[in-house]
Amino acid sequence: MIDNTILRQQLKFTLDKTGFRLGKKYEGKVRDNYLLGDKRIIITTDRISAFDRVLCSLPFKGQVLNQTAAFWFEKTKNICPNHVIEVPDPNVLVAKECSPYPVEMVVRGYLTGVTTTSSWYNYEKGVRNFCGNILPEGMKKNGKFKKPIITPSTKAEKGEHDISTGKEHFIKNKLINEGDYNEIEKVSLKLFNLGADFCAKNNLILVDTKYEFGEIDGELTLMDEIHTPDSSRFWIKDTYDALFRQGKEPDKLDKEYVRSWLADKGFRGEGRIPAIPDEIKIEAAKRYITAYEMIIGKEFEAEPGNALERIKKNLEKAGFRL
Repeated sequence: MIDNTILRQQLKFTLDKTGFRLGKKYEGKVRDNYLLGDKRIIITTDRISAFDRVLCSLPFKGQVLNQTAAFWFEKTKNICPNHVIEVPDPNVLVAKECSPYPVEMVVRGYLTGVTTTSSWYNYEKGVRNFCGNILPEGMKKNGKFKKPIITPSTKAEKGEHDISTGKEHFIKNKLINEGDYNEIEKVSLKLFNLGADFCAKNNLILVDTKYEFGEIDGELTLMDEIHTPDSSRFWIKDTYDALFRQGKEPDKLDKEYVRSWLADKGFRGEGRIPAIPDEIKIEAAKRYITAYEMIIGKEFEAEPGNALERIKKNLEKAGFRL
């Protein structure tokens, strides 16, 4: 595990934003995208978002996300083609340009969460038909569903909120045709099952996740990210049962740690974001890095210092004019 001293020093060098003169720029909550015809350069920054708000930046978070996604894109390409062309830098992915579907496929294996779109938040308030899924009475927080459920979500613009809904919303509003939706749902479950089985071998539970898809020349294509600590919840497997029986929270390795800290402060997305102390940022970064090391099965190789300069050199080396 990376030393706390290195993490603390990197707080001064977190990659908050980029400003390259490179095609048309689109800035998401975490990723800066540069559109170049049929290609897209995706730079994963160190920004962390929760409750659909950008909160702060964490040391090495962008490296963790980009490298984790690259690992999973390679591992799942036999289930679904993806948009990856190359990974020229720890924070950068060069991808094929896709025509995206206007839906995030959220797959949930457990009843959990603190956001207003989470399954537990709604269940606790008495909701038993959650996005088209009928949930049984008597479930407890962090309990496992009999089988994974799908709760599709709208894709909000930056600054807006995603809305969890059901299949019928997308079909009725002609956002996607039923055949394409059914195919995406089938592929999403295959991806989730592969991820859950792989993680279980490495003492992790893949709790829930989201997938985004697009189309390239009529072919369904996986895009954005996959099974990262941003898009997914991960719990430690060998401590889960005992903690669940005791009614305690599982050991978490994802941004739920930051979400929970904010929720305890009374923040769930509205109003002013509480100041996040360095100690919380460092602990969150350590959890991201631990998740990477447990998933990938090797030590995280941090690239300390000024990431922006390194990215610029590697993009130029890959043939891009900046």
